[in-house]
Amino acid sequence: MSASSRAGAPPRVLTVAGSDSGGGAGIQADLKTMLALGVHGMSVLTAVTAQNSLGVQGAWELPVEAVRAQYRSVVDDIGVDAVKTGMLASAELVEAVAELIGGTAVPSVVDPVGVSKHGDSLLAASALDSVRTKLLPVATVATPNLDEVAQLTGLRVESEEGMRRAAAAVLSYGPTWVLIKGGHLSGDAVDFLTDGSEEYWLRAPRFDNRHTHGTGCTLASAIASGLAKGQAVPAAVEAAKEYVTGAIAGGFALGGGIGPVDHGWRFGTGGA
Repeated sequence: MSASSRAGAPPRVLTVAGSDSGGGAGIQADLKTMLALGVHGMSVLTAVTAQNSLGVQGAWELPVEAVRAQYRSVVDDIGVDAVKTGMLASAELVEAVAELIGGTAVPSVVDPVGVSKHGDSLLAASALDSVRTKLLPVATVATPNLDEVAQLTGLRVESEEGMRRAAAAVLSYGPTWVLIKGGHLSGDAVDFLTDGSEEYWLRAPRFDNRHTHGTGCTLASAIASGLAKGQAVPAAVEAAKEYVTGAIAGGFALGGGIGPVDHGWRFGTGGA
């Protein structure tokens, strides 16, 4: 699509992820984040979940051909400036999405979703090797949390120094950059970004707020939004960290369990 035919249109970001019926994570969180950050969000649905503030009551993955058709429909007509992946569920879906992303010459953010905030499995154990060998090699930025680091590498991270070792292990699978999310450690919320040579430590205060559903999806989508705007990876990650920190601070109660972050915190929406 020519630049002239896109005059006035915002950057385009495509999320390839599962649906969260409770609206706090997944496709729903991705699209809210993209709207808040001024990009046009598009979606490829990979799975449907029955999900609320208490957990995931059921999950049904879509056929590979349905995922591939959605992707081609969007990319071949509308085009895309960055892609973000979330829940991919099975080895077949992981491999299909990796092939699609590998053939699309735009930055990609891979959030290797393994378990939900409540501990529910969102990725078949048989898919882990496909994530390592197919998906991570096509990632511009991979964004595992510490549980996902353990799933992918076998490393248990209990300190900031351990985050550096974890990053090296994840980088060995082929992503250009890795952001190790240290939210499960004590103290400040610290993340570690590196490409193997440059290193960045991103710190934010830890809020006494249990309503943090959707943080991983939100952060990855915010990074993809920055990359779609033409930002370099460190700048995109720094801006995303600032956005998600504000969203966590504004997290609010919904239902009887863990509520969502506030994607519209800059606009005075959400639980205020």
